[in-house]
Amino acid sequence: MGNPAAVTGAMLTCTFGVAPSTLNVIPAKRVTVEGRPVATIPDIAPGVNIAPFGMCTSLTNPMVAAATAAALGVLTPMPCVPVVPAPWAPGAPRTLVGGLPAVTAGSMCTCAWGGVISITMPGAVRTSMG
Repeated sequence: MGNPAAVTGAMLTCTFGVAPSTLNVIPAKRVTVEGRPVATIPDIAPGVNIAPFGMCTSLTNPMVAAATAAALGVLTPMPCVPVVPAPWAPGAPRTLVGGLPAVTAGSMCTCAWGGVISITMPGAVRTSMG
């Protein structure tokens, strides 16, 4: 049995974010699980698919590094703007949505600033994908 499907409204966290976020799936694929569009591995667009995580605390983020330097080394979080260069992994290998693997609980992606973005609540609770 696979993991629950990640759908619009899934809760996300980032290891360098200070607040949870949500996943938004554009309904263009027209595949729904429990009445909500299912995410696929390329659904990583910041501001479209992945909402900001409040403030960012990663020193590899140039805005955080500059603010921290200006504060004489005191970590100074700055607004989160996720930069996600690669798709969600792993996807559901046997469940394709529009020819692309579906995203499930357990899928993760990384932010260019070093954060690991993970799904804390996939949104679908009764439907698993393999």
